[in-house]
Amino acid sequence: MTIWTPELPEGGPRYRRIAEAIAQGIERGELAPGDKLPPQRQLADRLGVTIGTITRAYATAHHQGWVESRVGSGTYVRRSIEEIPTSFRAGQPLDRGMIDMGMSLPPPHPSRTQGLQRALEHITASPSALQAATEYQPEAGNETQRARIAAWQGSLGFPDDPSRLVITQGGQHGIQLALQVLSQPGDLVASDTLTYPGFICAAQQAHLRLMAVPMDANGLDVDALARLCARQPPRVLYTTPDLNNPTGAQLDETRRKQLVALAREHDIWLIEDAVQYLPVANRGTPLVTLAPERTLHIFSTSKILTGGLRVGSLTAPERLLERLGTAIRAQSWMAPPLMVETACHWMEDPGSRELLHWQIGELAARRELALERLAAYQPLSHEGSSILWLPLPAGRRSSELQILLARRGVKVSTPEPFCMGSEPAPQALRLCLGPPIDRESLAQALTIIDEVLAEVPASPWQTL
Repeated sequence: MTIWTPELPEGGPRYRRIAEAIAQGIERGELAPGDKLPPQRQLADRLGVTIGTITRAYATAHHQGWVESRVGSGTYVRRSIEEIPTSFRAGQPLDRGMIDMGMSLPPPHPSRTQGLQRALEHITASPSALQAATEYQPEAGNETQRARIAAWQGSLGFPDDPSRLVITQGGQHGIQLALQVLSQPGDLVASDTLTYPGFICAAQQAHLRLMAVPMDANGLDVDALARLCARQPPRVLYTTPDLNNPTGAQLDETRRKQLVALAREHDIWLIEDAVQYLPVANRGTPLVTLAPERTLHIFSTSKILTGGLRVGSLTAPERLLERLGTAIRAQSWMAPPLMVETACHWMEDPGSRELLHWQIGELAARRELALERLAAYQPLSHEGSSILWLPLPAGRRSSELQILLARRGVKVSTPEPFCMGSEPAPQALRLCLGPPIDRESLAQALTIIDEVLAEVPASPWQTL
């Protein structure tokens, strides 16, 4: 488009008013996705301003996510998430032809790199942001960044008190910090029988003793935990109440209240991991809301923006903040200010909200597809989840199927890495719906899984 001329709103610098006019033109439909904005010199002549003013206005609109610049071509109205082809590979490279359903990653989309690009461009255009990125910061993060992260979390339905928030280098770092300030070598820590391997590894490295708590389709069995506590209560309980990883089970409201009461009775600290994002309508009441005095809440940008940022948060009781700061200082002094500032700008970009809206819809469609294709095997998946738990038919073993599927080009996870105790792992597979490049790739993987499950297993009579 080369004929559009904006009507400028009143008040403020001209470049900002021009940027606002572009946003208003897009919202009113005067500018459609993909439309080209007028060349800068042409628009400067029409409005009676300098080319520098137009350059700054276009840059402001770009930073706000309304337009995109194409080198050698011009400035265009940014297309919506749904209109951008999703032929983009995110995550760790796999062998050629391999479809990854083994890693819990958000669906790939070009807007992830575009959002990162806009955030970095915003920082490089701001001398004050660049200066801050070169300086030491307080261990928990500077006050402004903590407030921005808390505001973003609040918009997602998570804890939003910046005074209790510590910035971490991702969710795994949050687990390590929580264990470090809550326990000492030899202490007993508990979790579901099947739980996140990152917690198991962190607990083992801290020389802690592990207590596996039985679970069922509704998550952690609080009555079983009470019986274990009668013998010896754990110092810490780690849990993912909204979405158990790997089974996808969710703790209902009754069990949450029972768990909090039990934790208070036996003085158990609670680590609540909410990194596996679910839409707010599909979540229960956070434990940090029910028991703020003994709950450390972990969150991260990994499942919403991208894992490579390594930026997360740990919301903790005020009495632990000084100890958490000491732990961070001993490990790395602070989370890298440049990465935190990049994450903050990306969170505040309108494109991040659009991306999350697309992601929720995309995962819902992928989940429906997977449940339909594998219905004969009664898969389990909580609404809003990117994880599907697939119990195997009698006589089939998860390790065998993992090998067979890898030979056919599909990567999946078995339960063994998620096992807390010495109990045998159930025969099931964890399928992650996010990593495949698109729905067609996911459908191909689901077809292969169905075919392999339908095959007659090899005879076990191979030795005497």
